[in-house]
Amino acid sequence: MGDIRRRGAVALGITGLVAPLTIALGAAPAQAASCTTQAGPYQKQVEKFLGRPVDGRQSTADCKAIRAFQNKHGITPNIGYAGSVTWGVMDLMNKQKAVGSNPNRDGKCPTNKGRIACVNLTLQLSWIQDGSRLVYGPVPVRTGRDGYETRTGLKKIYWRDIDHVSNIYNVPMPYSQFFDGGQAFHSVNLSMWNPPGSHGCTNMTPKDAKKYWSLLKTGDDVFVYGRKPGT
Repeated sequence: MGDIRRRGAVALGITGLVAPLTIALGAAPAQAASCTTQAGPYQKQVEKFLGRPVDGRQSTADCKAIRAFQNKHGITPNIGYAGSVTWGVMDLMNKQKAVGSNPNRDGKCPTNKGRIACVNLTLQLSWIQDGSRLVYGPVPVRTGRDGYETRTGLKKIYWRDIDHVSNIYNVPMPYSQFFDGGQAFHSVNLSMWNPPGSHGCTNMTPKDAKKYWSLLKTGDDVFVYGRKPGT
């Protein structure tokens, strides 16, 4: 990219890596290093999601299963408590799964633009379509957290950098495809359900980011809509 001023602006406000959210659980035990014996307000829902016996009572096995889920997705404190953040991640996963292979069933992503990358912030899903034909996806993504929301609207990919590194956070952003100021598709080595979210970029798994890189090019349209839970 020849315009140095533009390149500097691209670096502003972008990162795919943020520290996991530390949540206050109120009445929940504060012991961060041990498994809680206290049932959470979403105990039955969490038990059902994890395939545990649904009795609403916290067992040692329940706590271990919940903690494993929390550790996998970077949810803290990881004490096995069935709280709102843990259930919120599980509920989002259920909603994403329910979409199936028809992510644009609501018709909100334009079908008159040819090839376009769509981002549904509400469901944290992205896909590529060509007219009404699904080309790739839907895949889970991780968009901007509260205060750093991924901006909505119709945009275009204006710069691509396969080996981009943020000069603010000094973190790699492989397969970056910028579509709005410093906001881009790029890969991260994090769970797509790791709260609270990015600093505005649309994070993807390495596999999906590579596929987007191969399918999209400079000038292609991107449409972002909806609202990320918690923003």
